[in-house]
Amino acid sequence: MTLINAASESLSEPLQRQRAAHVAIDPATAEERRARIQSVINLVVDHHDELAEAMDADFGGRHHGYSLMNDVVGSLGALKHARDNLETWMSADRRPAFAPYDQMGARCEVQYQPKGSVLILGTWNAPLFTLLSPLAGVLAAGNRAVLKPSEITCRTAELLARLSADGLDPDVVAVVTGDAEVARELTSQPFDHIVVTGSSAVGRAVMGAAADNLVPVTLELGGKSPVIVGRSADLAGTAMKIAVAKATNGGQICVSPDTVYVARESVDSLVDAVAEAFTTLHPTAGGNADVVAAVNDRHAQRVDAYVRDAADRGARVVTAPAEESVAGDRRRPLRIVVDPPSGTAIRADEIFGAAMIVQPYDTVDEVVAEVAAGPTPLALYYFGSDDDERDSVLARTRSGGVTVNNVMLHPGMNDAPFGGSGASGMGHYNGREGFLEFSHARTVFFAPDADPRGEWGMLPPYGEHFTAAMRAQITP
Repeated sequence: MTLINAASESLSEPLQRQRAAHVAIDPATAEERRARIQSVINLVVDHHDELAEAMDADFGGRHHGYSLMNDVVGSLGALKHARDNLETWMSADRRPAFAPYDQMGARCEVQYQPKGSVLILGTWNAPLFTLLSPLAGVLAAGNRAVLKPSEITCRTAELLARLSADGLDPDVVAVVTGDAEVARELTSQPFDHIVVTGSSAVGRAVMGAAADNLVPVTLELGGKSPVIVGRSADLAGTAMKIAVAKATNGGQICVSPDTVYVARESVDSLVDAVAEAFTTLHPTAGGNADVVAAVNDRHAQRVDAYVRDAADRGARVVTAPAEESVAGDRRRPLRIVVDPPSGTAIRADEIFGAAMIVQPYDTVDEVVAEVAAGPTPLALYYFGSDDDERDSVLARTRSGGVTVNNVMLHPGMNDAPFGGSGASGMGHYNGREGFLEFSHARTVFFAPDADPRGEWGMLPPYGEHFTAAMRAQITP
């Protein structure tokens, strides 16, 4: 396969090839779909160390083991789950036929048909996972895919393109590299579905481009995922779980805790406990191989500016571990920003880095009202042993998903949907819901040999008998 980028062949070539193959060859059998997924699995297994090394180089500091856990093992989990369950998912669903045909041997079923060629736009914070996790459902549904990795993690993107060129059939999976202009050009093409992981701004741009061709989209965005710490929560245990989450990928995860709401009387206790827990995990930040660096200077400086702005406007900032950033090193300690004033950038924007907000509350009701009034987050977290309070929080808020008494665990459920709502996205991947997302559900009605409509006076010319029969069916 020739690698496709802005300087080579037409960007429409991968779609054209896949569309021609889809018409000529598909639909793929269950065995063929399993083989396609297995080829991706084999590529990842055979080259996992190279991929982890590329991600480390892209970030300027990302532990080999972390990349294996997050991007390699995470992707393999999604791919293997789809491989092992796709035959069951492919089975047609029987549905009841309507009267009187149900008494005459008619039957109805819903068949799941591949859509065709799917464009998947990945993002830099999980440069392998955000491509291969949705790819699992795309291939399970019998589709073909064009992958566009993020240009920010350019080494990983180029490596994946080279490996795919050698190990995958480009008529099934093609990789296109390039900058944001390449992504824009791709989204303007008439794919059969587009999957995007990224910011809200990216999601809006993709939806606008896709609208011209009436292409359906799956958007996995983000938002300010809140943590609500009930008064019944164990503060020490809660603090450690929050610290673990904020230590993960340097806070650069779409479901990372953003704002932690805690009872006013417990603010200091929780802040101290999170700082202590994070320092236990990372006794130092600068030069620490366990700390994932901000992916580039722009993102490091963006989060630094959030914290500086809040501090300048009177917010208390607790740094864990208590050290200054090292010049030339994008690894950062955790900055805990306590009760920043409204109007600060950190209150308005998704942090997406090594900082978090702790916000005091007097009643959980006021927290619920604030969360419900804002943009729908991708994730919501509740800590506490009060079942009634928990159920009330879940019933009165919206979010893409929820983890109770821990953080960031629900996206790892391979047999449950992952996706946003409202400002945090639309659509799902993972499990059967991912298969359904990338399938066209086609109703097929098998009519009986006899058709009673003529005999029953249901064909023109209509008479009074027909009108009376219709009126008889108009019931409350």
